[in-house]
Amino acid sequence: MTQTIKQIRHDNVTIEYIVQGTGTPIIILPSLGRGQTDYDELAVLLEKRGFKVIRPHPRGINGSQGPMTGLTLKDLAADVAMVIQAEGAPDAIVAGHALGNFIARMTASIFPRLVRGVALLAASAGKTPSGEPSIPPDVLESVTQSGNLTLNETERIAHLQKAFFAPGNDCRSWLQGWYPDMKKTQWDAWQATPIDSYFAAGTAPLLDVQAEQDTVAPRRFSSVLKTELGDRVSTTVIPNAGHALVPEQPEAVCDALADWATTLTPARESA
Repeated sequence: MTQTIKQIRHDNVTIEYIVQGTGTPIIILPSLGRGQTDYDELAVLLEKRGFKVIRPHPRGINGSQGPMTGLTLKDLAADVAMVIQAEGAPDAIVAGHALGNFIARMTASIFPRLVRGVALLAASAGKTPSGEPSIPPDVLESVTQSGNLTLNETERIAHLQKAFFAPGNDCRSWLQGWYPDMKKTQWDAWQATPIDSYFAAGTAPLLDVQAEQDTVAPRRFSSVLKTELGDRVSTTVIPNAGHALVPEQPEAVCDALADWATTLTPARESA
C-alpha cells in the first residue's frame, strides 16, 4: 500500500498529513499526546475496504507546526478542516480516537459542510446527566501518567494497563510514541473549550464505537450520547478492548467504521 506525505499551510500553521487509498475519505485523529503510527494497521485495513485514509499529524509532530499555546479545540478543528479542503473531499468522515473525538465533534460543529459523519472511537461523552466527572479521576490520573517519561517502566505499565488496555492485552507498544509538548497543548485546548460548543457534533450522524472494557469511558456512561442526541447516534461495542481500542482490535474497528460509512449521505446533499 502506497502512502503519500503532504503538507498544507495557512498563515502561521502548517499541517503535514498521510494519504493512502481512494474512495470516500476518512480522517483519523489520534488520542491525547499520541501520533498517527497507532493507526498504521487500521489505515491499511480501511484502504483495502475502498476508502481514502487521511491522517493529519497534530501540531508538534513531524512537519505539523503552529502556535502551541493559547489554543482551543476550535483551532485544532480548523487544522482538520484545512486538510479536508486541501484534499477536495468535498466532505469527509472524521474518526476521532479518545481525545481526538472531541476535535472531531468540534470540526463537525463549526464546519458542517465538510463533515459527512463523525466516528467516535473509545470516546468519553464529555459530560454526564448526573454532573459527575465523565472520566473517573483515578483513571484520568493514569491517562496523565501513562505518558510521563520520567516514571520507570513498571510504573508506566501499571498506568497504561489501568487506563488504556483490557486485561490480557499487551500494553508495551504504548511505552513509546508519546509527545509531551503536544499532549500539553491538546490538554490545555480541551480544558479551555466549553463542552456544549462541541458536544452535539452539529447535526452530523455519529458512530459511537465503544470498547467493552474501557475504564476512561466506563459502561455506566455508555448511553449518554444516544440518550442526548437520539437517532443520529449508532452504537457498536467491541469486545476484549480497553481505551486504546485500535491497537487492540483493529479488524473489528475497521469493520464497524466501514459498514457504517457506506450508509452515509454526502454532507452537501443532506445540508
